[in-house]
Amino acid sequence: MTVAQMALLAWIVSRLLVVGEPLAALTWAFVALVVVLILRWLCQWGHEVAGQEASLRIRRAVRRELLDHLAAMGPVRVGGRHSGGLANQLVEHVEALDGYFARFLPQLRLSVAIPLLILAVVLWLDWLAALFLLLAAPLIPLFMALVGMGAERLNRDQFVAVSRLSGHFLDRVRGIATLQLFHRTAQARGEVQDAAEEYRRLSMRTLRVAFLSSAVLEFFASVAIAVVAIYVGFGLLGYIDFGPAAELTLFSGLLVLLLAPEFFQPLRTLAQHYHDRAAALGAAEGMLTLLGEPVRSTSERQEPALSRDQLVALEDAALDHPGRGRVLGPLSVAVSPAETLVVTGPSGAGKSALLQLLAGFVTPDHGTRHAQAGLKLAWMDQRPVLIHGSLADNLRLAAPEASDDELLHALALAGLAELVAQLPAGLATALGERGAGLSGGQAQRLALARIFLSGADLVLLDEPTASLDESTEARVIESLHRLAEEGRALVIATHHPALMAMASRRLELREGLAQAAVDGGGDDA
Repeated sequence: MTVAQMALLAWIVSRLLVVGEPLAALTWAFVALVVVLILRWLCQWGHEVAGQEASLRIRRAVRRELLDHLAAMGPVRVGGRHSGGLANQLVEHVEALDGYFARFLPQLRLSVAIPLLILAVVLWLDWLAALFLLLAAPLIPLFMALVGMGAERLNRDQFVAVSRLSGHFLDRVRGIATLQLFHRTAQARGEVQDAAEEYRRLSMRTLRVAFLSSAVLEFFASVAIAVVAIYVGFGLLGYIDFGPAAELTLFSGLLVLLLAPEFFQPLRTLAQHYHDRAAALGAAEGMLTLLGEPVRSTSERQEPALSRDQLVALEDAALDHPGRGRVLGPLSVAVSPAETLVVTGPSGAGKSALLQLLAGFVTPDHGTRHAQAGLKLAWMDQRPVLIHGSLADNLRLAAPEASDDELLHALALAGLAELVAQLPAGLATALGERGAGLSGGQAQRLALARIFLSGADLVLLDEPTASLDESTEARVIESLHRLAEEGRALVIATHHPALMAMASRRLELREGLAQAAVDGGGDDA
């Protein structure tokens, strides 16, 4: 359509000035020109719509792959990464792919196809003008590539900086109460400002490089178009008699002159979107690093099947942590329905690692884990996850379809009925980030209420009474007794004597190895 548009314009001017035809005689040519313009606009519109749709589908697929990978990594490995940085990767880094797929990649094809087509037309009209265009064309991608190497590095540094800024800011917001207590808010504000200033500096460096690449392209394109214009002008005036210059007509010369800017236009547009490529490559590096993180194996052995008196079992299981070596095992242990297994041992003995293996959060580096098909389990430690929302919202994380009566019953089992009755908004009472508005003991009992709602067969508890006062501790232990009375299997990692007394079986760990496994609880055990 571009070539047709320029050919019609050159032909109309030639017929008017050289042949001297009246405007009325060229009505059909003007109608054809309008049709060509409309068709060209439709092609450009379709190109943009298709690019946006492709970009949307690709970003959805990439985000889905990242989320699937995070789920496969498990909460233990994901917990080692900063949530602010992860959120930045899932949002900003994925969105940075938009320009690459929607604009740069289609334009990369157009910047090859359109110049080749125009070059063929100019070559047919005047091979010397085509030679000028051909000599100028390689210089533009060459300088774009040289500038682009620096832009890619700068974009990579920019994404690293914004990820750090996200985590830095989130840490300061979470700790604002502590900073206020110690009169460190001014210092924290200064640190955030310094990090933001560093990000601004990197952003401006990236923009400077992007403008530089556009300036380089415009310079060479302008020089090449000027050379073609001089050649066509002097050729039409008869000052050049070399090669095909003597055969130039107003139509051929004007068409060559009109096509020369269009020859470089796709490359100009490509230069405008070249920073999209650099931004996408900078973002992709971080996402590929995340996708390269090891994940939990999905090839757990289900055979031989567990007997009915076992919910989950580890067989010669061992777990290694990078930089720490062997943290647990080899160890064989099985959990039966309705039993209470208490795991004891000094700090660092591997109690949490054992619970993580039993839950399937990590895969044993040696040995195997067996679990009954469809096993429902619940996890609770001394820092339960509570979201910004109402009490009901937090409870329905475990049972989305639960009625208000079921929520109140679960709260009563967890010993929170009196508290809820005193709240004016009841279940609609709003909680802040990380359960702000509740004490540590109330947060623990709210987590226990979720376990009652979950209907889990196996409940794993990691130091559930740590940092609680005696009164709250007693209520939590009472709720755990109710869980055991309901026939749930409990595995409790603890140092607390009252929890040890609940044990139907005890397992003592030392340096990752089982030292004793005794039936029954109490002091004798």
